Amino acid sequence: MNRSMLSLVCSTALLGAFVAPAACALDHASASSTSAAESTKALPFTATEVARFNEPWAMTFLPDGRLLVTEKRGVLKLQTIGGSARTVSGVPAVAYGGQGGFGDVILHPQYATNKYIYISYAERGSTSGTAGATVARAKLNITSTSASLTELRVIWRQPKVSGSNHYGHRLAFGPDRKLWITSSERQKFDPAQDLNSPLGKVIRLNDDGSVPTDNPFYARGGVAATVWSYGHRNLLGIAFDAQSKLWIHEMGPRGGDELNLIERGSNYGWPLVSQGDHYDGTPIPRHSTRPDLNAPETWWTPVIAPAGFIIYSGTRFPAWAGNGLIGGLASQALIRVRFSGSTAAEAERYPMGRRIREVEQGPNGDVWLLEDGSNARLLRLTPL
Repeated sequence: MNRSMLSLVCSTALLGAFVAPAACALDHASASSTSAAESTKALPFTATEVARFNEPWAMTFLPDGRLLVTEKRGVLKLQTIGGSARTVSGVPAVAYGGQGGFGDVILHPQYATNKYIYISYAERGSTSGTAGATVARAKLNITSTSASLTELRVIWRQPKVSGSNHYGHRLAFGPDRKLWITSSERQKFDPAQDLNSPLGKVIRLNDDGSVPTDNPFYARGGVAATVWSYGHRNLLGIAFDAQSKLWIHEMGPRGGDELNLIERGSNYGWPLVSQGDHYDGTPIPRHSTRPDLNAPETWWTPVIAPAGFIIYSGTRFPAWAGNGLIGGLASQALIRVRFSGSTAAEAERYPMGRRIREVEQGPNGDVWLLEDGSNARLLRLTPL
């Protein structure tokens, strides 16, 4: 589909003209929540508290059923389900503040034999007030009494720029065994359209950080060689469906949160068009004005403030098979999306009463949620 989006993000250079800065820092915290009808609707699951964390951001299951959970201030926890949590040592220092801090954690496809995990985090620059998203690979060593990261090696970095929002840094391994990274545009607007900048891009790398020769802009060399798609804003959810199609959601400005089907070498338009407007109400051209740019498959106004994303492949919730599940921050909900080929639409919204930061599928097909903020609950959703 072709259209695109120009939503001037809350740029620190343009705060006075365009932005309510708190709204950006809190991931659309001021947006409307679920309706009264939705809040009284019976849920098709039971939510059971399993543990609590301090500002959790991401989680992933180990083959033995234990859970790795990142906390924004720079802590990695190894959680035994039904038991205690252990702090993993060897985590690098993070640039904590705004939307910055410890980010994603995923396993290498051959984790069972090589013990590699991948982490993302905001890293401070040498100039005061600057930071950038960073991705590192490390070995996870677990004994009966300790857990640690060793052989940590940075394999990708954003440039260090001012500000503390819009890092992105969601990670996924695709069916192609390549490492996919969401690199948000750090509220800098124009770099999203510049193939010589990694900001506002979907990045595709080999598992060691080298560049695949079949990337769409490989022949250009440099940063462009790492880029799969561009023209993105703040990408906070990434998942592959059963047909190996890549879906990513991203936050819009004042309106216009998006779910996009990611196509090789495609331009998604930021900051040229949007289904939302600037934070001060200034209109932005809509996707329909630029049919040459790739439009979202679905969008939300008012915003849902999407965070975390899976495409469900389990059997515990048969009605959800092949559906997307998105955590909602401002919407304080779990949003279910139904796909039909290359189209998508919201199918149902389950009010949770709290900001939902992360969604994950458990080994047996249960769905797991992490709430946002301090003293946040880890919830296990089981069918009624």
